[in-house]
Amino acid sequence: MNDRIAVIGAGQMGNGIAHVFAQSGFPVTIIDVSAAALAKGVATIEKNLDRQLKKGSIDAATQSATLARIGTHTELAAVAECTVIIEAATENVGLKFDIFSKLDALAADGSILASNTSSISITQIAARTRRPEQVIGMHFMNPVPVMQLVEVIRGIATSDATTERTVALAKAVGKTPCEANDFPGFIANRILMPMINEAFYCLMEGVGTAESIDTVMKLGMNHPMGPLTLADFIGLDTCVAILDVLHKGIGDPKYRACPLLRKYVDAGWLGRKSGRGVYTYATA
Repeated sequence: MNDRIAVIGAGQMGNGIAHVFAQSGFPVTIIDVSAAALAKGVATIEKNLDRQLKKGSIDAATQSATLARIGTHTELAAVAECTVIIEAATENVGLKFDIFSKLDALAADGSILASNTSSISITQIAARTRRPEQVIGMHFMNPVPVMQLVEVIRGIATSDATTERTVALAKAVGKTPCEANDFPGFIANRILMPMINEAFYCLMEGVGTAESIDTVMKLGMNHPMGPLTLADFIGLDTCVAILDVLHKGIGDPKYRACPLLRKYVDAGWLGRKSGRGVYTYATA
């Protein structure tokens, strides 16, 4: 495949997506309005490649070649040189709509416009463009270099050709694509977020401590981490945003975010990224 990849957003998901594409041989441009965010994103990629090198999963030549394939830019116009554009901005409806409207005007005619959204309607995103048949969801899991799954989500107008090309891209970077229809939360978060939300209700109602809730799910259900630890890892603000999409899109009150979860977000307790969520974390 001769694609050149643009990744919009240098945050946790964006730099992970850039990492796996560059490591798989694709030239990648990471685009972010913040030069500081770009520097931090590239530094994260370097750190993760160092970890892979120490574990023996890559050699020094692969590490160097991967970094050499990554460029950065602060202007969205840089997408003009790319054939696949993957948006990995914050899970905010208005922001994604604005980005795709701009991408439509800047990207080459044949380019795929993909979103890493974990819950927002691909159909609605695509409607902000004049090429809805080329818009698709490509939802990577966090952390991207480690997790195997990519949800591939078709909007109502997404073409077969776009879907086939996206599935092939996921396979080309060593991932397992799983197709989902365009419903709020898709498959992953339609199932995951109610579990996390119920864990917060258990915590709020005193059914168990955070440690007990997480231990029950780890040892009783064989989950690699408990739902409250996972929520901190995802970001509590992101969990609320996804639950809001589910609640609004489906209309069922069972998706209403737990008041305790909202209270933590209101306090700025967002999880690992802020140093405090359900648990407290050391900050670098």
